[in-house]
Amino acid sequence: MALTGRAALLAALGSIPVGILEPGWTGVLAVNAPLVLACACDFALAAPVRRLVLSRSGDTSARLNETADVTLTITNPTGRLLRARLRDAWPPSSWQPGTEVESSRHRVTVPAGERRRVTTRLRPTRRGDRQADRVTIRSYGPLGLFSRQGTHKVPWTVRVLPPFTSRKHLPSKLARLRELDGRTSVLTRGEGTEFDSLREYVPGDDTRSIDWRATARQSTVAVRTWRPERDRHILLVLDTGRTSAGRMGDIPRLDASLDAALLLAALASRAGDRVDLLAYDRRVRALVQGRSAGDVLPSLVNAMATLEPELVETDARGLTATALRTAPRRSLIVLLTTLDAAPVEQGLLPVLPQLTQRHTVLVASVADPHIAQMAQARGDAEAVYEAAAAAQAQSERQRTTEQLRRHGVTVVDATPDDLAPALADAYLALKAAGRL
Repeated sequence: MALTGRAALLAALGSIPVGILEPGWTGVLAVNAPLVLACACDFALAAPVRRLVLSRSGDTSARLNETADVTLTITNPTGRLLRARLRDAWPPSSWQPGTEVESSRHRVTVPAGERRRVTTRLRPTRRGDRQADRVTIRSYGPLGLFSRQGTHKVPWTVRVLPPFTSRKHLPSKLARLRELDGRTSVLTRGEGTEFDSLREYVPGDDTRSIDWRATARQSTVAVRTWRPERDRHILLVLDTGRTSAGRMGDIPRLDASLDAALLLAALASRAGDRVDLLAYDRRVRALVQGRSAGDVLPSLVNAMATLEPELVETDARGLTATALRTAPRRSLIVLLTTLDAAPVEQGLLPVLPQLTQRHTVLVASVADPHIAQMAQARGDAEAVYEAAAAAQAQSERQRTTEQLRRHGVTVVDATPDDLAPALADAYLALKAAGRL
């Protein structure tokens, strides 16, 4: 039982000391007899909170920074009208800053034996599972003098998925893929590894593509056209160790890697290739294998939703061994990790030959856009020192890139906004060159 502001005001105007209203409440009210009777009646007519029946329905998933509507149904099995204020509590990251009060608090009126619905609109700011907390209900009497308050546990989970902002690049990459695949009038000349058709020679064609037998049977020079091979295996390997926690601009490095991996997966599945996912630091954090082309993207998005950077050093040997077990046959292994000198030289380079001996390896890394801005800084001594530090960092990164390339590794190093399209272009280049 709780004393409302209206009852407290009336009590302050009274004249007869009554004493403590409930255990643990240390105030003493001065009220008159009619007010005591009114308060007692108001409390008696307030609907009991604990007998209410609550259930949920609505969205179970949403992309990051998009909305999810969760509906709470309040059933009133009592014989009294429910007049209440309700708070639907969720973790703070379930809303944009400053919108929690407006989104989570509701006024409800439920007649006896009926039900009403209220909707809480979430707008999560972090990936992962957001789980509902308690529902707190304060039930008022008809005079609003006293209230009953109680809580209910009504479980519900909303999974917050990666935003996949790079999907805007997918149409242009698919157009390039169709060009490579011979589906448009622009045929790719002399590339790929699967024979497609013959056509007339035009200046600029690779002379190695001339089909001399076909040329001998006709009056013009005939060249072979090729299409990229299909049904190749691609293993996306996400490094979820401590380096993935670094913020690149406004987002963690891991989030930029997830976005790039999703674009590549969408493109590769459209190309007829099989795509698997492995997330690893010192143990397997996520593994997606054997999905069909139509199911691979939803499976990857769902697996990526709960991934978080682990503040441990990645075990390069364990990662390599797990990748080799996951991809027993020749594959394209796309490793999304850092190009920082120490982790690469001490961790990756010693075990890299085990991967390159059997597979085609592509390393993709997120570059810090702030470093490029610092390198352009001028004007005072502090800016010059920053530019010198940035130039040194870029030089070390370039040296690491050259070390990887000497081992036959394709390297993509780009800022968060450019990583996804750059990785897709690298995949298409490998496919066009017949290296898959």
